[in-house]
Amino acid sequence: MSDLKREIFGTDGVRGKANIAPMDSEVALSLGRAIAGLFQNGRHKHRIVVGKDTRLSGYMIETALASGICSVGADVWLVGPLPTPGIAFIARSMRADAGVVISASHNPYDDNGIKFFDRDGFKLPDALEIEMEEKVRSGTRLRPTGDSIGKAHRIEDAGGRYIQYLKGSFPNELTLLGFRLVVDCANGAGYRVAPTVFEELGAEVIEIGTRPDGLNINDACGSLHPERMCELTRKMKANAGIALDGDADRVIMCDEKGDLVDGDVIMALAALDRKRRGKLAKDTLVATIMSNLALDRVMREKGVEVVRTKVGDRYVIDEMRRGGYNLGGEQSGHLIFLDHNTTGDGIMGALNVLAIMLRQGRPLSELAKIFDPYPQVRVDVEVLKKIEFMNIPAIATALESYRSELGRDGRLLLRYSGTENIARVMVEGCDRGRIRNMADDLAGLIRSHLNTDGRSI
Repeated sequence: MSDLKREIFGTDGVRGKANIAPMDSEVALSLGRAIAGLFQNGRHKHRIVVGKDTRLSGYMIETALASGICSVGADVWLVGPLPTPGIAFIARSMRADAGVVISASHNPYDDNGIKFFDRDGFKLPDALEIEMEEKVRSGTRLRPTGDSIGKAHRIEDAGGRYIQYLKGSFPNELTLLGFRLVVDCANGAGYRVAPTVFEELGAEVIEIGTRPDGLNINDACGSLHPERMCELTRKMKANAGIALDGDADRVIMCDEKGDLVDGDVIMALAALDRKRRGKLAKDTLVATIMSNLALDRVMREKGVEVVRTKVGDRYVIDEMRRGGYNLGGEQSGHLIFLDHNTTGDGIMGALNVLAIMLRQGRPLSELAKIFDPYPQVRVDVEVLKKIEFMNIPAIATALESYRSELGRDGRLLLRYSGTENIARVMVEGCDRGRIRNMADDLAGLIRSHLNTDGRSI
């Protein structure tokens, strides 16, 4: 079963090149049958909510999933392009049996992915993903006929419902009147929702990345490419810039000067704001191993504990639920406000920062000085194969040497992406030049041992 799981499910659902297994119509059809069969728990007509981002291949995958769901007697409710957290919200509010998101998040348009949520809006645990894999492998015996076959419906006002929900999370006593915001939607799932939310709360919005054509999602825009957002924020004298990724579950911001504000800073601001108002559960923030060490230091000084998890918002959420915490996130911009939603939400993250700016009456450039991050260097290297790093003597030796040299004054993390053939190198320490050399050396070793054509990104 472990081999099959690696063929279909990764660390965040299913992901791959569109129209090549496992991201093809055949597997999507089987996954539709599997998710509908997994939640058969009574005689009522079961309902599965399906949404997507703006990729061209979304039409193909959506149709196959819907066919699979209907073929085992469940109804499918299609919401069209909508942010991942919006789809989780719609599924939960409709009391659906499950939710499905068709998106490859920040990846290029020719990739796609499928993520599954339970009736409460949380991503499925590994055990249920394994059960789905077994159903895909063995097929389903459910073959209803006649009026027992499922129907497909379209929810025309899904975007409006989610907009109202987001506005409801913003304090009633606050308004964005007088604010000018640059909003980059990455030509992705948030292209309609995000500008509307900020405008209806009173802001003047300058839009970027709101003309999706199926091919331009994340293309030189969005949270992975925030340069234009920063430049336009500075040029237009805006109060802040907001950049979402393709499915709008993460956000990166910039201040009025065009300087970037990452997820670590946003988490720190949100944690201290909640602590001041007595709303930070157990005075604890959940972050991943990628967050800067300076985050721990400033939180500790302010009486907030930081709990660390593996990389991935699902691991952050799992820890939040286990520990009874309500705030967590990642440096990359996944922000989870468990009092409001069940997954990362980029628009909600930005709204939280804007509310803090209004409460304190200070520009984001001042608020963002909450801590000085330790110098951090990150390098991504494409690989043709994934081999345990410690099984490659040259890499193992370098890791041991560099970690010994860094000691308590730094960190070195080396891991594979769970969704792409990429090795990620992160070195953090006091001497930027030295950690740059360490990162480049490790990247070179990875290329020479795991990538025969020498390509890197």
